[in-house]
Amino acid sequence: MQKFFVLILTGILLFSCKPYENTKIRKNQITYEDFRADQRLFPTDDGLIKYVDQGKGPVIVLLHGVPTSGWLYRKMIKPLVDSGYRVIIPDMLGYGSSDSPDGFELYNAENHAKRLLELMASLGIEKWSHVMHDAGGLWTWELMRQAPDKIEKLIVLNTIIYEEGFYPPVRMKPGGMAKTAMWAYRNGVSTNTLLKSLFKQGLKENTLNSIDVEGYKTPLLEGKTKAMYYFFSQTCNELPDYSDVFENVTVPVSVIWGIHDTMLQWPPQQTRAANALNVKNEDIHIIDEKHFIQETKAEEISYKILDFIRK
Repeated sequence: MQKFFVLILTGILLFSCKPYENTKIRKNQITYEDFRADQRLFPTDDGLIKYVDQGKGPVIVLLHGVPTSGWLYRKMIKPLVDSGYRVIIPDMLGYGSSDSPDGFELYNAENHAKRLLELMASLGIEKWSHVMHDAGGLWTWELMRQAPDKIEKLIVLNTIIYEEGFYPPVRMKPGGMAKTAMWAYRNGVSTNTLLKSLFKQGLKENTLNSIDVEGYKTPLLEGKTKAMYYFFSQTCNELPDYSDVFENVTVPVSVIWGIHDTMLQWPPQQTRAANALNVKNEDIHIIDEKHFIQETKAEEISYKILDFIRK
């Protein structure tokens, strides 16, 4: 009987652990339903990819990481579009609104990069400025290996560069335990717990409300965990080495980094990364935040990106 009550209590704690602190809804706040309504479809051989395509002018691609989606950049769309740019924000395969087909290597960096290049080719976009975050860095380094002439200017936001700065909150061995964890994430057992922990580690102060969290939680509850499984059980254990790509980067690079990030740290790799990517001191911007700088510093980041692109 005692074990039964312990199980019930554990279940209550798991389900009642809300991943947001602030319930106040902001004026003109976009909902996830509205965000999805603005997304377009691109069919790949591996499955459908959803993406936002707004504005006119020079193209800026905003690339998310794990376990987020294009929703991460929702607050940056308006300032960039209003400044005369065309903004492309894909949900990579396995994330957000895009399909999540069965497979493992389907979600490696090579295939993510290939599909992104296919999307841009389908839109008739030959060159663009490129912003990436978190694991989006790996997909970007691979894209630059496959097609080094596509990106005109590169903006690095708290992304994966070297092992020295990489401290993922989750590392799993492939197999039953990791698959069980993914099952729990997508079936509501530990979804709130995952997100609450993520925002606690990723924000100095969790000011998200229920609408903010909906865009992160909904894809998980829809079963978007296969790409996460690859990342946590493969990438986190065997980080790809893109040193050869760094050596051949000739485009201007800017770094905008939340300095309090514990998952992706700038200080342990700053000298090596800045030298490898040939980043000028004036193009390195340290932000007073942790990992998810797009949530609390969206306007500041947007204008730093615009200043850099216009130089």
